[in-house]
Amino acid sequence: MKALSWRVLGTITTAGLVFIFTRRLVLSLAVGALEFFSKIALFWLHERAWDRSQIGRRSARPAVLWFTGLSGSGKSTIALRVTEDLKNRGHRVEHLDGDTIRDIFPQTGFSREERNAHVRRVGYLASRLEQHGVTVVASLISPYEESRRFVRGLCKNFVEIHVATPLEVCEQRDVKGLYAKARQGEITGFTGIDDPYETPESPELVIDTSKLTIDEASAMVVSCLNAKKRNRYGSSESNRSPKHLHPARSVRELQAAGDAVVDRKG
Repeated sequence: MKALSWRVLGTITTAGLVFIFTRRLVLSLAVGALEFFSKIALFWLHERAWDRSQIGRRSARPAVLWFTGLSGSGKSTIALRVTEDLKNRGHRVEHLDGDTIRDIFPQTGFSREERNAHVRRVGYLASRLEQHGVTVVASLISPYEESRRFVRGLCKNFVEIHVATPLEVCEQRDVKGLYAKARQGEITGFTGIDDPYETPESPELVIDTSKLTIDEASAMVVSCLNAKKRNRYGSSESNRSPKHLHPARSVRELQAAGDAVVDRKG
């Protein structure tokens, strides 16, 4: 309202000055109207151009934050908080969550080979987003070291966060009763019960949510990321938006990326 009232006052002043010098009312009103609407249009164009520019902004090196841990460890909760925090700081961020990302690959099963292929596909997607200047926050159980190591090799700035919440705490948090069903044999191949979780060998950060609040854990992750993000973007290619990726082509590439590795290992 303040800006609008100031603009109206400026327009009235301009029209008044034109009338004083020309004594032509119609011309004065026309000049005032032209100034009013032209400034609105120019302001709109200026704001859009400024939003697209990088002037005055600190460009941060994109990264892939890879949260791994047991079901119920708190991966997704921390990842969501970190995603929100980074967005509030002006970062371009995408969150890839294990509970929803399988919708992209509906035919993926839960055998060791299928899980490894799934993690590789998600890792490939994360690496493509990273190449286009987007920081990726991925939260997946990703239980096997070999597929996590593969994803690390794909990404330029990979940060592995092991959410090492104890199994008994994860079971206490299990509102869906999945752990109980796994112990009763109703579910097979459940990570932490009858399928192993391979502890990361050298993660950048280890978090135990039974000893930390979500805010504390999120702050630790952001602090770890800031320690690594000291270089600016290395090339103009990384500033391209992920919208340049054709969706259908991307899914085919992701499927092929995981399948090719499985075929080589088989």
